[in-house]
Amino acid sequence: TQELVDKIKNADTPPHTFISGSAIGFYGRQDSQPIDESFNECTQEFSHTLCKEWESIAQNAQSDTTRVCIIRTGIVLSSHGGALSKMLPAYKFALGGPIANGGQMMSWIHIDDIIGMIMYLVEEQSLKGVFNATAPNPVSNAEFSSMLAQSLNRPNFFRMPAKVLTLLLGEMAELLIYGQNVRPNNITQAGYRFHYPELKEAFSHLLR
Repeated sequence: TQELVDKIKNADTPPHTFISGSAIGFYGRQDSQPIDESFNECTQEFSHTLCKEWESIAQNAQSDTTRVCIIRTGIVLSSHGGALSKMLPAYKFALGGPIANGGQMMSWIHIDDIIGMIMYLVEEQSLKGVFNATAPNPVSNAEFSSMLAQSLNRPNFFRMPAKVLTLLLGEMAELLIYGQNVRPNNITQAGYRFHYPELKEAFSHLLR
């Protein structure tokens, strides 16, 4: 990112837009309270420190000719790869269920909507700043698990220990174990309309 920023600042014809990827890990682990882009009581842990430095570097590209948009991405749901593909085998073999107590919030987004957000930010050249890339309706892990099981017509009674999930997903598991209730206020106020605002709709499309 620093190399890209340096090239943008030294370019004779700099790009009109620089979109930098970050993550909702910026907020650190949280409870169930709703969080939007104005939230500043972040948990001081590795994910926050990394994202904060990354975003700070990206913001240095901002100028009269280049605008900077930072996307804090949640759990991207896709039928090809990502977190969902790693969850599916357990559910298909009737071994699915909530993680730990299931109360932690999951801030997810359909892959079509994160692509849609990026395209929207490219086209709407008045926009700049930070945008949460999460669906407007996050759910608890228990709700997520129940809905996934229903979509696959499978049971939902095995609980996934946090340690096992960490072995499967690595650091990505932190988003599922601790949870965050993140809302995409900035992009919705800017006029973007989600194709899949509800998890049930997202599963119906991805698991058909």
